[in-house]
Amino acid sequence: MTASAPEPIEINFDHRQSAHCESGVCANLLRHHGIEISEAMAFGIGSGLFFAYLPFIRINGLPLTTYRCEVGGIIKRVTRRLGCRVHWQKFRDPDKAMHALDERLAQGIPVACRTGGYWLPYFPPAFRFHFNMHNLVVCGKSEDRYTISDPVFPDKERCSHRDLIRARFAKGALAPKGAMYFLEAVPDTIDLAAAARQGIREVCRRMLNTPVPLIGIRGIRYLARQVEKWPRKLGEERAVLYIGQLIRMQEELGTGGAGFRFMFAAFLQEAADLLDLPRFLELSRSMTLAGDQWRKFAVIGGRICKGRASADDHHAAMAALLQTIAADEAAVYRELLQLIKE
Repeated sequence: MTASAPEPIEINFDHRQSAHCESGVCANLLRHHGIEISEAMAFGIGSGLFFAYLPFIRINGLPLTTYRCEVGGIIKRVTRRLGCRVHWQKFRDPDKAMHALDERLAQGIPVACRTGGYWLPYFPPAFRFHFNMHNLVVCGKSEDRYTISDPVFPDKERCSHRDLIRARFAKGALAPKGAMYFLEAVPDTIDLAAAARQGIREVCRRMLNTPVPLIGIRGIRYLARQVEKWPRKLGEERAVLYIGQLIRMQEELGTGGAGFRFMFAAFLQEAADLLDLPRFLELSRSMTLAGDQWRKFAVIGGRICKGRASADDHHAAMAALLQTIAADEAAVYRELLQLIKE
């Protein structure tokens, strides 16, 4: 006799498309467990907004720039601040990792995984690059194919057992090592207002008060000085590569710098009502304008990289924009800190 195929598993998981994978996964998991929360609120409570220019860490041989907090930080802070309990696992053995995933699915538990996006077959070819911090939720299995709630796609996707192993055990910088996590328990009641205040306070302090010159507002200003030096220091050809990496980190990898500013602005809009602080609406608009400036910065950089720069599109102009962004964002963070102290 041949063994019968396992029964298909399909968990009733509400898939909602999001702007960013980690905050989207976080919000979707919380909603599955009865906590109604938007992606923007999850991003804000999780203190997702950040900036660091880290030239000693290389991605594809070029410096790393990040516009968000550390990988996993949003989910860890949101769940801690809301009183939820999360189970985290990493693995060395791919077979054990997939067996553990299948066990949880059989229990009706949607499981989030950290993956290398390059190996996910439903990613369009133009968006495939080696990026090992992509979060998704596995919420079903039929034969050797898994149902994937990937928050950056409009609908649920399908992924073979083989492809999911490759994605979960992608090699290279920040390798996921089979990481998976799921919610074990959620409280009966939550204090969303207190959690929002904690999220704002941490973002503002990190951006304003870090002693490290590569991080926060100081990091943006440091990058401005470096961008202006790159043509002389690196030569025109390598300077273009550095700009290209910077723009890709900003606009393509993990939502990007401008996108995160827009998400934080949306969070401030919600927090205005939640905390009864109408001034937050004006600060939300200021953060949106900062996001617009980041996008303008990317447009100039894109023109330089493609050889389409006008007389006004040069490294000095990009550096000046970064200095403006630093000043504008710093003003927002200072006022936010003052408002939540009152």
